Formats: sequence, C-alpha cells, structure tokens
Amino acid sequence: MPRPSHFEMPVDDPARAESFYRDVFGWTVQSFDGAPSYYGMVTTGPDSEPGINGGFFKRSADSVTSVTVSVESIEETLEKITAAGGSVVLGKSPIPSMGWFATCKDTEGNTFGLFTEDTAAG
Repeated sequence: MPRPSHFEMPVDDPARAESFYRDVFGWTVQSFDGAPSYYGMVTTGPDSEPGINGGFFKRSADSVTSVTVSVESIEETLEKITAAGGSVVLGKSPIPSMGWFATCKDTEGNTFGLFTEDTAAG
C-alpha cells in the first residue's frame, strides 16, 4: 500500500527556517545541490524510528505544504487519480539520479506529490 514518504514546506528565509526547526525539533538540513534554486533536504530523525523526512523550498505566490506518496508506477497512479476526480498539476518529471515525481490535486483541492525511485532518472 502506498504511504507518505516525504513532505515539503515553503519557506521565506531558508536560514531562519533551518534554525527554527533545528532548535525546536533537532532536525538537520542539507542543501540539495541538484536543485535549480534553494532546496534543503530535511532529516527529522533516524530511519529506524517512525516518521518521514522532507524538504524546504523557497516560497512563491502559490506555494503550499504538501506530502509525497511513494508509488510503484506514477503513470498508473495518475490514471487512478484522474478517474477518481482528482487532477494532475505537473506530470511525470525527473529528479536526476533519484527518481520521478508528479504533482496532483485531490477532490478537495489539496496538493500532493507522487514519487517513484529510479536512480537512472534524469
């Protein structure tokens, strides 16, 4: 069963956000060098404990906090989403050397992501 595997939160001031979450929760953030602009990879705890890691990105006018669900096939999942009344915001796109992602909206207008691991993506 597909489960949430990642979250993303928009930030205005990356250094301030990184400091806040480090001071409050002990999270660590490492800049993702392959991103076209600021993207901080957030580690919320050890992999041996329940929870997910995520990312911070620079806020824009239409930014939202979202969760990403890991799926076996983005293509099949996009078909299921549209058949169930959801919509595709951004179709299948590569994250070089990591995998593929897509962005969708559910029937309530909530934005969420899909991810399939594939180190050959790019």
